Amino acid sequence: MTTLAAGWTGHDTRLILATVLAIAVIVVLISRLKLHPLLALTIGSGVLGLVAGMPVDKLLKSFESGVGSTVASVGLLIAFGAMLGKLLADSGGADRIVDTILGRVHGKGLPWAMALVAALIGLPMFFEIGLVMLIPVVLLVAKRSGKPVLLLGIPALAGLSVLHGLIPPHPGPLAAAGALGANVGITLALGLLVGIPTVVIAGPLFGRVAARWVPDATPPPRLVPESESTEVDKRPSFGATLTTVLLPVVLMLLKALSDITLGKENAVRRVLDFVGDPLVALLLAVLVGMVTLGRPAGLHRAKLSSIISDSLAPIAGIMLIVAAGGGFKQTLVDAGVGDVITNLSTGAHLSPLLLGWLVAVAIRLATGSATVATVSAAGIVAPLAATLDPTHNALLVLAIGAGSLFFSHVNDAGFWLVKEYFGMSVGQTLKTWSVMETVISVVSIALILPLGALL
Repeated sequence: MTTLAAGWTGHDTRLILATVLAIAVIVVLISRLKLHPLLALTIGSGVLGLVAGMPVDKLLKSFESGVGSTVASVGLLIAFGAMLGKLLADSGGADRIVDTILGRVHGKGLPWAMALVAALIGLPMFFEIGLVMLIPVVLLVAKRSGKPVLLLGIPALAGLSVLHGLIPPHPGPLAAAGALGANVGITLALGLLVGIPTVVIAGPLFGRVAARWVPDATPPPRLVPESESTEVDKRPSFGATLTTVLLPVVLMLLKALSDITLGKENAVRRVLDFVGDPLVALLLAVLVGMVTLGRPAGLHRAKLSSIISDSLAPIAGIMLIVAAGGGFKQTLVDAGVGDVITNLSTGAHLSPLLLGWLVAVAIRLATGSATVATVSAAGIVAPLAATLDPTHNALLVLAIGAGSLFFSHVNDAGFWLVKEYFGMSVGQTLKTWSVMETVISVVSIALILPLGALL
């Protein structure tokens, strides 16, 4: 610590103050003034650069290059993921997964089945889309089984939330992996390793507790479905749907495995390096899905084109937020803030994984946005990634993702979605949904830190 203090300069202090002020500006703009995160991140980047003493021309170039590189690395992945999710929904494939699994599970196995259904459906979908799709399923199963709504709802929410925060190709983990230069395949593999036990603890197990705490959650009657779809015959088969959904995941995992076990000149590795690249893997899944999901559902070419087109509008806002987060990240890097953070953590002997989690937790609590927390925290700790091997770099992505899920409360749109859909009061939502999110965050980092020590 003495060495650190001796090397500390007035410029370092200015950079830290600039960072704190910029984050505070972003927080106030989002949480108090209800400004869109895109505008808040753009303004915050300007405040950061000006207070840090960056020349205006350098500040503008830094932000623009950060936006451009983020869109280039993440934008198409987000778009392809949205296309696959829309195909899954409109073809009836999601319904097929739900009906098949729930048709074979009863009684005490229902909460576990709901977690599995949410995980499968949530792989290619954003949290909000997955939530809207799953709510009728949860309510229908609760109505038919007589089980408490939250006993089934919490496992479904946990499955969606864990995938949203930890598992590529969701935009948060992808953006963090891009900012830190992490291998997406390794991130995916380790994310599944951490995510599965996390879903078990925060889902079916915590769901029992939540159902006792709030046994009388009563969804609005208009949300409770009366019957299942009658277009069963036009749905794609369970096998075809499951194969399509898991295709990009399998390809990325095979690429990560080949990178570890095969030489660079190996022909098999070269093929897997290509098809297992996230961009190619998701593109292949969309193309395959147009056949395996679209044909059985009777979706003609014009309808498929319409589905693909319609999938892009809802993600425009998310994509721009991620892009602005990339601009904020690049401004942090070019201003020299990252180097100061690196020196601080090195001198304090603070684990980069714990630091990434703590920074993401702070931003999540302040802004309410998991995506903003992820991209901002990734920018702050990005220089640390250069000192890490690929495995620990991927774990840093997961640590940031875990921190971005901590204690959702009234400044988070997801909080209000859950409250309204499940017919709970603010207090009941805090006791169930908010605590569940905190359990996910804490259990995840509790698993990530030991992995960092062992690997």
